[in-house]
Amino acid sequence: MRAVAESVPVRLRGVTKRFGSVVAVDSVDLDVPPGKLVTLLGPSGCGKTTTLRIVAGLERPTAGRVWIGEEDVTDLPAARRGVTMVFQSYALFPHLTVFENVAYGLRAQRLPAAEVRRRTLEALELVGLPETAQRYPAQLSGGQQQRVALARALVMQPRVLLFDEPLSNLDAKLRRRVRAEIRMLQQRLGITSVYVTHDQAEALALSDVVVVMNQGRVEQVGSPEEVYRRPRTRFVADFIGEANLLPATYRDGAVEVAGYRFPLEQEQVREGPVTLMVRPEAVVVVRDGAGLPGLVRTVFFMGMTTEILVDTPAGEVLATQPYRADRNLAPGQEVRLRFEEAGVYLLPAGAQEGRG
Repeated sequence: MRAVAESVPVRLRGVTKRFGSVVAVDSVDLDVPPGKLVTLLGPSGCGKTTTLRIVAGLERPTAGRVWIGEEDVTDLPAARRGVTMVFQSYALFPHLTVFENVAYGLRAQRLPAAEVRRRTLEALELVGLPETAQRYPAQLSGGQQQRVALARALVMQPRVLLFDEPLSNLDAKLRRRVRAEIRMLQQRLGITSVYVTHDQAEALALSDVVVVMNQGRVEQVGSPEEVYRRPRTRFVADFIGEANLLPATYRDGAVEVAGYRFPLEQEQVREGPVTLMVRPEAVVVVRDGAGLPGLVRTVFFMGMTTEILVDTPAGEVLATQPYRADRNLAPGQEVRLRFEEAGVYLLPAGAQEGRG
């Protein structure tokens, strides 16, 4: 199936959207490379869905311009942009069969019946649901309904595919499976995609590029590994996964936190007060020796891992360790914490919490 004729970029420049006195999107510049999946990630109310709707043509920006390929589409209606959207609610017609749902947009274009049938069956084959053509949405699982919604979007052969929190209504296990299917299909087709979610794990798993948004503005743009390992602001560090954020001092190539000093190589760090970010999986808990002293507050068995919450002179620290039956850590026990360099990053002491 020719789901996309060619991969095209999407560009936003100075895009702003106001609703009365509320600035929902604030001077956003964004580049979506052709054929890549870019995720807009952030908490509720950060402007990510409004940004997506501006790309789709469902909202018109108060200021700024939008390009799809080489075409300025800012003033074009949604139907003329060559984009399709997959919604959180699936938006399937309950009284129509799966075939009729997927074929709906093609029939609205008054295409020949033979072409409608061919493209509809090809789209259902693409998402692995050819056998469901004559069923109704109520006869399908949530995951199947979401794949039908994806087929309905792909059958229109869009230039750009948009996703608005499409997996939010699925349980955790099914969500993992469907997101893997979406990612494999997107890579196979090479279709430019913009994906909105508030789920950090989803963004890290799916994306070529993650755009972290906060209060209408872009906080950071980078690969999943970059925004996780090297956050630019305290907000990004805290929002992307779990993060221990501790006051520390950097001097002579070493970090000191509450008397515990360890070497750390990081470029472009000024000597003096810093915020030490340590991912929980980079915290090693030992009973004695060198390390940040602390007292175990609680221990949570999580199956393959154990989460250990430790009170230290620098503040509360969460450690995630592979489960070991012989560890036997208990509340009130004295421990030492060491930090593995791969999960440590320094932020300036005044790194912003987020935008207020």
